[in-house]
Amino acid sequence: MTRITIEWQDQFGRWQHYTSSHHEASASRSAQQRARSTGKRHRLVDDDGRVLDILEP
Repeated sequence: MTRITIEWQDQFGRWQHYTSSHHEASASRSAQQRARSTGKRHRLVDDDGRVLDILEP
């Protein structure tokens, strides 16, 4: 089972860990909602470090 990590980009351009999930669809919804509410970029990363999606506010 693959773990999906949600990260957000801080004002210095570094990616910070937010949370992890095992269900990609719910992780995507959660990241999209949080990107809109915080106004910051979020991305989904799998266990191997591959970027699955970058979400803009």
